[in-house]
Amino acid sequence: MSVRYFAGLACAVALIASPALAETFPVHIQVDASKTEGRLDPIWRFFGADEPNYATMKDGQRLLTTLGALKPRQVYFRTHNLLTTGDGTPALKWGSTNIYTEDANGNPVYSWTIVDHIFDTYLARGVRPYVQAGFMPEALSSHPQPYRHEWRPGLDYAGIKSGVAYPPKDYGKWEELMYQWVRHCVDRYGQAEVETWYWETWNEPNLDFYWGGTREEFFRLHDTTVRSIRRALPNARVGGPDMAGSNPQWLNAFMDHVTQAGTPADFISFHAKGAPKFIDDANGGHVQMGLNVHLQTADQGFATIAANSTFKSKPIVIGESDPEGCAACQGPANAYRNGTMYSSYTAASFPRLMALAKRRGAHLEGALTWAFEFEDQRYFAGFRQLASNGLNLPVANVFKMFAMMDGDQILDVSDHQAPLDAVLTSGVRGAPDIGSIASFDGRQISILVWHYHDDDLAGPDADIHIDLAGLPKAFAKGAVVTQYRVDSHHSNSFTAWKAMGEPLAPTNAQYAELQKASELVGIPLAPARIQKGVITLDLDLPRQGVALIVVTPQK
Repeated sequence: MSVRYFAGLACAVALIASPALAETFPVHIQVDASKTEGRLDPIWRFFGADEPNYATMKDGQRLLTTLGALKPRQVYFRTHNLLTTGDGTPALKWGSTNIYTEDANGNPVYSWTIVDHIFDTYLARGVRPYVQAGFMPEALSSHPQPYRHEWRPGLDYAGIKSGVAYPPKDYGKWEELMYQWVRHCVDRYGQAEVETWYWETWNEPNLDFYWGGTREEFFRLHDTTVRSIRRALPNARVGGPDMAGSNPQWLNAFMDHVTQAGTPADFISFHAKGAPKFIDDANGGHVQMGLNVHLQTADQGFATIAANSTFKSKPIVIGESDPEGCAACQGPANAYRNGTMYSSYTAASFPRLMALAKRRGAHLEGALTWAFEFEDQRYFAGFRQLASNGLNLPVANVFKMFAMMDGDQILDVSDHQAPLDAVLTSGVRGAPDIGSIASFDGRQISILVWHYHDDDLAGPDADIHIDLAGLPKAFAKGAVVTQYRVDSHHSNSFTAWKAMGEPLAPTNAQYAELQKASELVGIPLAPARIQKGVITLDLDLPRQGVALIVVTPQK
């Protein structure tokens, strides 16, 4: 794509500079608000977690409030264990609703209390359900014992498999359960509301951990589930299979089956994960991310779906899209999570996912971040989460940045953004990736800039020069510029906690300070004058930092 040079003198606007290393290197970004590249879809607005009951607890409710405020009524939450038998007490990779039991004669007994409380909690905070039909109630499981797993961090992951993972012993009772559940939701929340939800079957049925039956038994479960949902709500949005990875053979078999069976499909879903590892070095070791693995899995899924004549135009949701595979696991390779590795990875990954889908001609509707919070754990315990003990982590603030981008994607080019194919092939292992994405909604121009590298090692700041051209007449009197930052010194509760000495139980005063540090704060800057249709913006951005520049007309 050719890009014209943005000519003209410009007014320099001093943006916040973070403490820099002795060296910096220059980066030039060109943005043209007059050149649109199509609608900027908010693919980031999907979240999820294994543990459904955390949503109703104190910090879970607080975080849902934060997520719902990002884009009210357009944020979706997916969770496992909505049909699992139990009393609703949460634990790592576990939860329950007791939605289905049977009496002494084997007759169904439905209980909506816990699941209603979960959905009520979502909806009261502007979040909508992405409903997963799973896992198998104990009374329906064809292999019920042992039912409750005893997995905990450090143990073999295979230990999560239990009676929840098996096909139903009676498909008729399963079908009636799904029908009654959907009818109950329509009665409680209204048809128009429930028609906005996503309904998908099971989780990762191609993995033995989560599906103890055959592939054909899953296909039968899927067909039965969709049939019962549509019987209860003819316009329900249904899809699947939310498979682990994007194995073409498995995915093609699913698409062929659904096509031949005539099973409705409003969206198709799979999961894509990265692969971080711990690298031993002279300084004690560091984490190296695997962004390329994440992107390769997504690209393979896009290519497989786009090649299918029936599914090529269907919306795609990457039902779990993350740097690695286990939110509740801990360990050296997961040490990226509390700090700016996670936030900069997130900023760099979403635009690449959109670019890959566009190149394949695939319709990417969502990339779901499988991260929420873990209630009443120690501060910054090393889980993959968006908040810790009610404190937003840096990654949560990147989602706040994405939420401020709306309208059309506009032309932007960074001379230090790693080429898409290079990142797809080998990640970001050589020169750092200083990339950008920009939007314009008719009034506000938003420019997101990231400084990413796969290796969690120190490096020089990027001395970034942005030329913003193509401004409409509304900017004739000048522009108001606000900067938002996520780095080691801004919008970062983790570094604030470390600076306190890593208190095990912060005092009220310390907690208030941490809350303040956890928020994304905008810093208004001096109004910018426009010379020859161009605004010049300059900022230093440290490695693993993310910045959002918001430009609006001066009144």
